[in-house]
Amino acid sequence: MKLHSYIVRYDSGFAPNPFFGYCTLATCKPDIRQRAHIGDWIVGTGSANKEIKRGGRLVYAMCVIGDRSFQQYWNDERFQEKKPALTRSRMHACGDNIYRNRGGGWQQLNSFHTNADGTPNERHIARDTGTNRVLYSNNFVYFGGEGPKIPNEFRNGKDICVAGRGRKVFDDEKFVTAFVEWVRNLGTGYCGRPLDWITNQWS
Repeated sequence: MKLHSYIVRYDSGFAPNPFFGYCTLATCKPDIRQRAHIGDWIVGTGSANKEIKRGGRLVYAMCVIGDRSFQQYWNDERFQEKKPALTRSRMHACGDNIYRNRGGGWQQLNSFHTNADGTPNERHIARDTGTNRVLYSNNFVYFGGEGPKIPNEFRNGKDICVAGRGRKVFDDEKFVTAFVEWVRNLGTGYCGRPLDWITNQWS
């Protein structure tokens, strides 16, 4: 069991998507989507950016229980509500089930990763689909912009929080187990709103 940690720079409910019973990572973070194994934990922490000021706080943590290709994700009955519907609720608008293969190419649904006019964004398509793997979990906790401060025991020495872009990977069993135990005591499932919902950066 390994723990993969990174900063959630844009917390809108899209990546990760913690709605409808599953936390999914279907876009962004291609390195983590490629390398994380079933049973690993993925941890997203807040940004210390001066406009965000959420450094050192937990955004979410999920234990990877399964994976899907984009086409499998598209077809899977469990994830149909994660197809974006921008005119419905915020949860539906944040849908990350946005890719399917048609005629040898990728179709991208109107979503947070299309252009402002709803047309496909080729840069996002290339980055997202470059790793044809979606991670999912029903063993997670998501706090968004209302997450707790991470205890000093996980900041001093081995700092679980990443400074800047990229990720950290921890395989020290004692350290990972202790962090997971702390997470399990916080709650389960969707426990807080995405930061963008709180700060009115919703569009």
